[in-house]
Amino acid sequence: MPTNRRFLLQRRPQGDPVAEDFALVEAPTPDLADGQFLIRNHYASLDPAMRGWMDDADSYMPPIPLGTPVRASTIGVVEASRADGFTPGQWVMGLNAIEEYSVGTVGGFTQPIDPAAVPSITNYLSLFGAVGMTAYFGLFEVCEPKPGETVLVTGAAGAVGSIVGQLAKIHGCRTVGIAGGADKCARLTDRYGFDAAIDYRGKDEAALTAAIAQAAPDGVDVIFENVGGIILDAGLMNLNMGARVGLCGLISEYNSTAPVGARNLWRLIVKRASIRGLLVMDFVARFGEGAAQMGQWAAQGKLVVDEHVDEGIDNAYPAFMRLFAGSNQGKMILKLA
Repeated sequence: MPTNRRFLLQRRPQGDPVAEDFALVEAPTPDLADGQFLIRNHYASLDPAMRGWMDDADSYMPPIPLGTPVRASTIGVVEASRADGFTPGQWVMGLNAIEEYSVGTVGGFTQPIDPAAVPSITNYLSLFGAVGMTAYFGLFEVCEPKPGETVLVTGAAGAVGSIVGQLAKIHGCRTVGIAGGADKCARLTDRYGFDAAIDYRGKDEAALTAAIAQAAPDGVDVIFENVGGIILDAGLMNLNMGARVGLCGLISEYNSTAPVGARNLWRLIVKRASIRGLLVMDFVARFGEGAAQMGQWAAQGKLVVDEHVDEGIDNAYPAFMRLFAGSNQGKMILKLA
């Protein structure tokens, strides 16, 4: 069996992850048991949620055990198999880890995929993966926008946010995006079709509140929240009566050593608004429905999906940290093979 290079979590990060929290090691690939198959991982998805899995804290998924590879969604090819339904040469996708080889099990998270069904195999990690499905079901099922309403998207230039804004436009909504830097704000309006873009850099809560009010003079009906912190607080100050907040992520708070929390939740009372957490795994049974609709819109040229691919397992740490520096341009993917 081949040697396996693995990107391990060596210790729990305190604040921003540092390179010493991880280790790149070589290990033998285990022999397969009945019902197992060996995957040669070609691509790994890098997502902000992975930072939460590194903490020893109660969450929707168990913490990554120390000394094991960092959990990630991967796309790969079956190299060897002792499992019915999985044959060598078959493309598969599943929740595995940042490592060159993973062992899958019948009945587990890894399932066959068809590379001919998508323009690029990596689309299974973006438009047709958890990213695209988070945007689709998070917006339409959790936030329930109505045509003509104003949708505010934070982290709008990110993988999820950029799709949410486009879906809201398809649905007939006015869309306002918040992103970091002039280039990303231009990308929101010029490439993704947002009606307005706000650069959060250099702005305190009061300035952000005013900027949102200027971009959305009739108020905000939906917030698709990816960032948290003062950006969420500023959004809450602009809510309309009966507004909905979909809480998808809090990337500004993931590396905080102490809880941050929103301070303007009282606005939910004033505006009789609601806030609801969203997790894509709640909609797994409906992924086919979402993928079919998203594929149709993409084929019609209504959706633009960008992917940022860094190469090599040696670059796993700097590629992951792009998510928090905001230096990626699209869905962050690590090419392993």
